[in-house]
Amino acid sequence: MATATKEREVVEQQQYLTFLLAGEEYAISILEVKEIIEYDTVTAVPKTPKWIRGVINLRGSVVPVVDLAVKFGLEQKPVTKTTCIVIVETQYENQNTTMGVIADAVSQVMDIAADEVQEVPAFGTRITVDYLDGMAQLGKKFVLLLDIDKVLSADEAVDLNEAASKVQEEENAAPSPGPTEALPIPDDGGTAPGTEDNAAAQERA
Repeated sequence: MATATKEREVVEQQQYLTFLLAGEEYAISILEVKEIIEYDTVTAVPKTPKWIRGVINLRGSVVPVVDLAVKFGLEQKPVTKTTCIVIVETQYENQNTTMGVIADAVSQVMDIAADEVQEVPAFGTRITVDYLDGMAQLGKKFVLLLDIDKVLSADEAVDLNEAASKVQEEENAAPSPGPTEALPIPDDGGTAPGTEDNAAAQERA
């Protein structure tokens, strides 16, 4: 009986990567995170929406980079030594899409049980609740659980893929630069090199 209860608790818990964006703490399911890389050269793509910061070359593959601060209408922070790009894999229109999400800093990997997830109130948050799965308490603050699959509409996903495809065609005709080096995803409760720990992130917020 005790074993069955323990298994149920494991199933109901999920790990999330927490990160800072415009002074707020957000979290993405670790299952959608492929890797974390340092913020490096991002090539702008003409005639794309402002929230598409550009593209990067990730080991020969062109990956579009999304600026969620612009997408959500939040204050943009300058690039610092803690700024990084979280590479996520999501699905739009039954098609897998790999994209980079700019984070001001990543904090930690945390376990969140299903019964710890609370409904987001319709007021008090700076982004639409449609983008969120809920919120969970993190110390004295709340972390907003981002549903990355809902962040882009079908048309926006098309814009994203077209931007990447355009640059990929150009890259195929030219020598590719050296590979972008990935940062380790922090262990449960830990931090990655070049990132802030959670206490520092809250002080900065």
